[in-house]
Amino acid sequence: MLRWVRRAAWGAVGVLGFLVLATSAGWLVTDGPLGDRRVASGPASLPIGGPFSLTDHRGRAVTEADFRGRPMAVFFGFTHCPDVCPTTLGEMTALIEALGPDAVRLHWLFVSVDWERDTPEALAGYLEAFDRRILGLSGSEAQVAEAARAFRVYYRRVPVEGGGYTMDHSASVFMLDGAGRFAGTIDNKEGEGVALQKLRLLLGGRAGG
Repeated sequence: MLRWVRRAAWGAVGVLGFLVLATSAGWLVTDGPLGDRRVASGPASLPIGGPFSLTDHRGRAVTEADFRGRPMAVFFGFTHCPDVCPTTLGEMTALIEALGPDAVRLHWLFVSVDWERDTPEALAGYLEAFDRRILGLSGSEAQVAEAARAFRVYYRRVPVEGGGYTMDHSASVFMLDGAGRFAGTIDNKEGEGVALQKLRLLLGGRAGG
């Protein structure tokens, strides 16, 4: 009888360990340390990045194929975000300026997770405050879900007091190489120097000398 109790206990521990691993996997490949190691070791084989079909802020329908051939820096957020999104887009603008002419060798994408409010027109107005090379992408609820799945992005619609809603979402910038393969992340807590180093590695070590 004691032997069966022990087996049941170890089984419960195993199930708990699996659940912890599953729920932490998203953090490891976005905001966690795994993203940093991927930059140092080259393009990764993790299935981050993939098919999507969205509309850019100029009204043009695009898919992931439209961005092949150049590396990408991709950030998911929304225009009503009070702090993280404008801060990250401001930092992205600073990185574009710091890279100088080499900035055009990357695609800079801002993908909205707010399918209801962030129309192409809303994105166009919002992005006027940032570098013009940042391209806004939006879509229907299903299209946003497809893009988020491709990048393993967490997002959730959260009601707020008094009506309305906000969006909870992942905050890292994803880097993909010219073939669309995941190459690491830029965490929103990292300094500009670290982020520039990662982008220069993504560009083959040539950007900015």
